[in-house]
Amino acid sequence: MIENKTKATFPKSSDASVTRVCSLNSSLMRHLWSIVEETQTNILLGFSDTELVHQLLRQLEFRGLLDTEESNIVSAYLYSRLLLIRDLAKARLA
Repeated sequence: MIENKTKATFPKSSDASVTRVCSLNSSLMRHLWSIVEETQTNILLGFSDTELVHQLLRQLEFRGLLDTEESNIVSAYLYSRLLLIRDLAKARLA
């Protein structure tokens, strides 16, 4: 199976960040972006960063697509893509 390697930067504390290399397989990434597309725009735009990441992780877990080990990797990936997710949600409103 092909894996996509993504560098994700996410907050460690209020003024510092850590860069980690995340490995998401292509199937999990497709499901994740499908969930983003299915999620209501008001949720994507209205939730805080933490709430949104947790909501998307819960959806993956609910569908049986995520185990505990992958949760940290997906969480870091989501934090690194929050601006894109919100931009896509804003484009839905246009």
